[in-house]
Amino acid sequence: MLAMGQVFVLSLTAALNPTLLTATTVMLLLPNAKRLMLGYWIGALMTSITLGLVIEFALLDNRSVSTTQHSLSPAVDIALGVIAVVIAVVVGTGRDQPVAARRAKRREGKEPPRWQRSLSRGTARTTFVIGALLTLPGASYLAGLTKIHKLDYSTAETVLVVIGFNLVMLILLEGPLLAFALAPEQAVQAIARARTWVMAHARRYATRFFAAVGVALIVKGVIGLLH
Repeated sequence: MLAMGQVFVLSLTAALNPTLLTATTVMLLLPNAKRLMLGYWIGALMTSITLGLVIEFALLDNRSVSTTQHSLSPAVDIALGVIAVVIAVVVGTGRDQPVAARRAKRREGKEPPRWQRSLSRGTARTTFVIGALLTLPGASYLAGLTKIHKLDYSTAETVLVVIGFNLVMLILLEGPLLAFALAPEQAVQAIARARTWVMAHARRYATRFFAAVGVALIVKGVIGLLH
């Protein structure tokens, strides 16, 4: 149960994907947002599940890879934990704001990335391709796959867990899609309110999140080294 809880936490961490968040935000502001998001979701799900199963059954079955991961895991946990704590300090103290302001100034007058422009004028077919191309395994996804591999489930159970991991990882898309399906008019209003709330409280909750994750990873890494 504890291991599955760790897998679930990693799936939530993997969901905090800046590219996915940006793509979702752009699509929510466009006509036919539901159709565009559905196309992106199908493409992203196809890529992430395929790569996840390949990594799970081909790469992680290599014993030398597993041995290396076992020996490096505590050090990686501590390093990632320190990075998360540093991010929490930087965000909490507002030290990132001058950098963000300089980046925003450099972007003035420049066109957004091609994939954002494609989303803006795209169809569901376009978003499917973009979702498939942009959804590549990140650190949290790879860590989650390693945890799943160590559970030593049967092939069928492993496939189901990998699919479940991916469904949670893409929750930023699935939440609005469900809202559009169940209550389209209310969804538009709710999403607008949610966006306003996030803009007002994002810094505080981001600080708490990164601090908690950082401390947890450092503690986990230290325990791993002691064993």
